[in-house]
Amino acid sequence: MDKKAIRKKYKDTLKSIDRITYEHDSYLIANNLFESNEWKDADIIGITISHFPEVDTWQLIRKAWKEGKKIVIPKCYPTEKKMEFRQITSFKQLETVFFGLFEPIEAETTKFNHRDIELLIVPGLVFNRKGYRIGFGGGYYDRFLTDFSGATVSLCFSIQLLDNIPMENHDIPVKKIITENEIITCNA
Repeated sequence: MDKKAIRKKYKDTLKSIDRITYEHDSYLIANNLFESNEWKDADIIGITISHFPEVDTWQLIRKAWKEGKKIVIPKCYPTEKKMEFRQITSFKQLETVFFGLFEPIEAETTKFNHRDIELLIVPGLVFNRKGYRIGFGGGYYDRFLTDFSGATVSLCFSIQLLDNIPMENHDIPVKKIITENEIITCNA
């Protein structure tokens, strides 16, 4: 199966998760993340604002704020195919952009140097145990990760794990994957 077919299949699979399972498994994933050294050691966390049925990141952001951590959210620039991270201190600093995604409002947020991000939560649709992922098709994270040296963790439901996914030379694996059932240290 090619990446396009895998994306479609897993988008459909995720949409089939019932709300109770979604909430419960997101909660378990969050607790596994909170126990990790990556979370405990990070003061500045890069993370996306989840859109159902992605693993819920809203609760992660609230917890980070409660712990005094800084949260930086990606702002994408489709024309240049790049993204930057901007600090938010309130969900009211978000706006809806293309595909219904939430991004920081530039006028109300501060740009962060990517080298200051200590933990980056990398989104995706499908993952293998080596840390490789198939994202949503924009290639933003593939480009961003080429020059990122902090900790990288992906959060996913166990149904998003697939042994064989197509990989390309430019793909960069994450260092850890956290599901509701396990924490996978990746050795790409």
